[in-house]
Amino acid sequence: MGSPGLAKAMAKMRDAGVDDVAVQTFAHYYRQLEHGETGMIPEETIEPVDIPSISDAVVTDEEAHAAISTTAVIKLNGGLGTSMGMDRAKSLLCVRKGLSFLDVIARQILHMREKYDVRLPLLLMNSFRTSEDSLAALERYQDLPVEGLPLEFLQNREPRLLVDNLTPVEWPKDPELEWCPPGHGDIYTALLDTGLLDLLIEQGYERVFVSNSDNLGAVPDEKVAGWFAKSGAPFAIEAVRRTPSDRKGGHFARRKSDGRLILRETAQTLDEDKVALQDLNRHKYCSTNNIWFDLKALKKVLSERDGILGLPLIRNEKTVDPADPKTPKVVQIETAMGAAIEVFQGSQLIEVGRDRFVPVKTTNDLLVLRSDVYDIGDNFVLDQVADVVPFIDLDGDYYKYVANFDERFPEGAPSLRKASSLTVNGDWTFGKGVQVIGAVSLDGADAERVAPATVLSD
Repeated sequence: MGSPGLAKAMAKMRDAGVDDVAVQTFAHYYRQLEHGETGMIPEETIEPVDIPSISDAVVTDEEAHAAISTTAVIKLNGGLGTSMGMDRAKSLLCVRKGLSFLDVIARQILHMREKYDVRLPLLLMNSFRTSEDSLAALERYQDLPVEGLPLEFLQNREPRLLVDNLTPVEWPKDPELEWCPPGHGDIYTALLDTGLLDLLIEQGYERVFVSNSDNLGAVPDEKVAGWFAKSGAPFAIEAVRRTPSDRKGGHFARRKSDGRLILRETAQTLDEDKVALQDLNRHKYCSTNNIWFDLKALKKVLSERDGILGLPLIRNEKTVDPADPKTPKVVQIETAMGAAIEVFQGSQLIEVGRDRFVPVKTTNDLLVLRSDVYDIGDNFVLDQVADVVPFIDLDGDYYKYVANFDERFPEGAPSLRKASSLTVNGDWTFGKGVQVIGAVSLDGADAERVAPATVLSD
């Protein structure tokens, strides 16, 4: 079994009822961690990639319909939005006209079913912390569940490990903090150990479209489904051109040793390679985390590897209580869903428009989504009506957490349709009907107020 730390961790997982496939997968990565594996990908081992665009793909209506008819949709819904001060499922956050992320997602799916006359099941990959609230929020959509399939499956959980000896941390004050999710790379393990992988195949589904629940641009597009089916690829990721706001994030590359596509995350980049990481002319594409994979191809690879896909390790160091930096340091063993691109021979990338990548990671992003930069039509798909998506930089001391953010926009977001940027330093509260034009910066030493109907311009 290995070291005492691993034995304790595996016993803890089994006592908590974690499936054996997930336990063995954790052990696989623990041994890598124990032997000093960091998951780092040096710049000298990779080279840039160029990829085709979906706008150039030729897909007939018949091919698109056939593909979307045999597609299932999974939304990654395990996040709590703790970075924005939330303690429940992030997808329950209101984004527009009283609708949450989950409301919009449910309505997108129901509209597509009616438009294309397809089953198109929606499944949430919830965490043990998001399951109850999320399912309760979807009870109003009685037609959403598809007969024979669950509305959710749970991602696994694993022990957080003390940095100094890699034993499971004990935290009686809040035992839930002793556990963490294994990253969204756990989706493949969870599909296998819940039996959902076999169930989807048995019911005639051929592929799955997976995306984050906080990305409302990620609709299961029929043309992309048709392209993926026609390509014959076992696995594909939608990519977008990197912009300055993506400079510090991960990117795609090709590994020199075997020519396979890889996804290099920031946490897998050496300090001396950070300049190359941020070079937008060298590494042009980043992931939307919109992923397509063939169900039978996944089952085949998992069978060949005894249920362990073998994604690259991500060593994530935190404190046991993320809100208290004085608590003990712990390691979380994680993997990224998109890293599976290097596992499947023949994986592909496809460039899509930025309208398919509208993630909400901060209240800066939330302000844009709540503004008039996007319209939401009867199909509940985001339609960017502004010429550009403005750059937003709100003072973290006053706007970082959703509760504080809402207090300062009591009448809703200002009009940002004609804005190129909005920078707010200090404590500003915005009245109703404020309009931002061009590049605007606000600075205030004390609490300030932007009067209703004010036009802010550069």
